[in-house]
Parts: sequence; structure tokens; C-alpha cells
Amino acid sequence: MFTGIIEELGTVIGLRPDGTNVHIDLQAEFTNELRIDQSVAHNGVCLTVVEINENQYTVTAIEETLLRSNLSDWKPGTRVNLERCMPASGRFDGHIVQGHVDTTGTCVNVEERDGSWNYHFEYEANENNVTVEKGSITINGVSLTVVESSINKFSVSIIPYTYEHTNFHSLVVGSRVNLEFDIVGKYVARLMKG
Repeated sequence: MFTGIIEELGTVIGLRPDGTNVHIDLQAEFTNELRIDQSVAHNGVCLTVVEINENQYTVTAIEETLLRSNLSDWKPGTRVNLERCMPASGRFDGHIVQGHVDTTGTCVNVEERDGSWNYHFEYEANENNVTVEKGSITINGVSLTVVESSINKFSVSIIPYTYEHTNFHSLVVGSRVNLEFDIVGKYVARLMKG
């Protein structure tokens, strides 16, 4: 389980196709603290560390992950939000994040607000993917609060710290992002269907 509080920005240094899978090599400052078999969220996608080599490590994305997320957009140099699993003794600073991306969304507007930013996103309408005003959403692995919500659209506000310490500073209109909707909302939507 994750909380959506990003630890650092990693950098993609290589991609190696292997059938329908892709092995992704990344550099991160916390690499020396990782171990083989450990789960790490990459832009909100839970991937398993399969190899460690000094200051870089490797994860493997399968076809389903590539189809459901923005990982297929990555190339060498892409900056990626990273979060390790929450330890049992850790603080729960964000919200419950599973690392299971539901879909991608597209940034449709960015408004600078004299020290903060409002980002507006659209996604394909789906009765299971819902947002509510003041509810939680995970964008590229970042736990955020929904400001405005409507059918297949929502906005969030970003403070300077989040803007600087995540890959939000590189998002522009047209950027594709990973979305994980709030698990509580997903269960409620499922119960409402009966």
C-alpha cells in the first residue's frame, strides 16, 4: 500500500522491450536502500524491483500495465514520481493508494494562481471512475484533493512544494497522466450497481 506522498523524482535511463513486456532502468537516490522483489510506485504504478546495479534499478512492465497507464510514453530522461510502500510503523500522510492505475487522463488546462497552480483534467467516462469535490484522487502517484468535479472532468490545486518536488512542473496541456480513483469511491460505486 502507498499513500501518494512522493519521495523523490527518478529518471528513466533505458527501456528494453522483451516480447510484450518492457524492462525499465531507472536512477534514483534511494536505489541503495532497495531490494530485489520490493514494490515501488512509479507515477502511481506499482512495479517490482527485479534488478539492482549500483545507483540504478530495473522494473518490468507487462502489456496490461503499458495499455492502462502512461508508461508507454516514457523515454530516456523522463522524470518519474517515486514512492516506496508505506512501512507498518509509518505515518499515513496521504490517502489509501494501491498502485493500481485505473485509467489515464489528459491535462486540459493549467492556471497559475499567484503562488499555486490549478490543473484541469479529463478522462474517459466510466461509472466506476468517479471524483467528488474535496475527495481524494491520485495523479501520477501524487495524493491530491479534488477541487471541482463533474462527469469525466476534475481539477486540483498544486502548492509550490508539490510543483517543485514532483513531475507536475513538467505537465502541460495535452500531457497524459495516470489516474487512480479513491478506493472508497470505487467500492461505493460498485455497491450502488448492486
